[in-house]
Amino acid sequence: MSTIDKADRNRVIITCAITGATHTPTMSEFLPTTPDAIIEQAIGAAKAGAAVIHLHARDPETHRPTANLDIWLHILRSIRSETDAILNMTTGGSTFMSIEDRLLAPSTASPELCSCNMGSMNFGTYAMIEKYKGKWKFDWEEEYLEASRAAIFRNTFADIETILTTLGKGGTRFEFECYDVGHLYNLAHMLDRGLVETPMFLQLIVGTLGGIGPGPENLMFMKETADRLFGAGSYQWSVLAGGRHQLNMATMAATMGGNVRVGLEDSLYAGRGRLARSNAEQVTMIRSIIEGLTKEIATPADARRMLGLKGAEKVAY
Repeated sequence: MSTIDKADRNRVIITCAITGATHTPTMSEFLPTTPDAIIEQAIGAAKAGAAVIHLHARDPETHRPTANLDIWLHILRSIRSETDAILNMTTGGSTFMSIEDRLLAPSTASPELCSCNMGSMNFGTYAMIEKYKGKWKFDWEEEYLEASRAAIFRNTFADIETILTTLGKGGTRFEFECYDVGHLYNLAHMLDRGLVETPMFLQLIVGTLGGIGPGPENLMFMKETADRLFGAGSYQWSVLAGGRHQLNMATMAATMGGNVRVGLEDSLYAGRGRLARSNAEQVTMIRSIIEGLTKEIATPADARRMLGLKGAEKVAY
C-alpha cells in the first residue's frame, strides 16, 4: 500500500471543472458550451494555477453535452498543445448517456485521470427551471432539466467495475466522486476486491440535490468516514461544493489539509449575485485564499506525483 508523502501535505491541488453537464447556456453567457470555448477556458484555468482540468464535451451546434469522439479528441489535443495540466475526463458524461457512450472517448484516449462516480443516485437539476423559465436560448434546455425529475444517474456496481477495468488496464487512474457516505463504502468494497489501488484520489461532494447536503458537519463526517475506511495516509482528497457553497467549502478543505475543486460546472458565480466571467477567475480566487493560508499551489508535476499518475507521454491523444 502506497502512502502520501509528508513533503506534499502543504501542497494543494486545484482542480477546475470547466463546463460539466448540469448548467445550460441560458444560465450564464460565460459558461463555455462549445469545444473552442471549452479549450480557451481550460487553458486559461491552467495558466491561473489549476493543475487538473476536469472536462466534459459539448456539441458546437446544439451546445448540449456530447460523447462524440471527434469533438473529444479535438478538445484534448488542443488543450494539451498549450499546457501541461492533467486532463481529467469525465466517465459520468450526463445522466442521460449510456455507460457505452460515457466510456467511448476515455477508452480511446487513455487519459492520465478519469472521474468515477461511486453510486447510482437521484441527480436533480429540475429545481433550476423556475429561475430561467421563459428566457431559454435553446429549445432543449427546459426539457433537459425537467427530465432529471424522473431520471436516475446510473452507476451500478457493474458500471463501476466496467469503468475500473476498461480504463485501468491502460494505466488510467481515478478521481472517485462520492456524493454521499454510502459511496465511500462502495469504494471500500472495490478496494477490498483489488479493483482499486492506493493512494486514491477522493472527491467529496456536498450540496448536490440528491446527495449529502452542504455544511461543515457533513464534510467532517465524510472525511472522518474516509479515514476510518481507508486510513488517512492512503488517499488524497478534495472537495466539490455546488453553487454558493463552492468557495467556503473549498476553503474549509484547504484548512483541513485537503485539495480543492472550482469551476463553472459547479458554480456560475464569483460572489453574491455576480457571475464569474471565466473559470480562471474562480481559480484565481481560490488560489489567493490558499496562498493566504501559507500553503503551496501544486504544479501539474506535483499533482502527477501526488496522485501516482502515469504521465502525459503515455496518453493516447
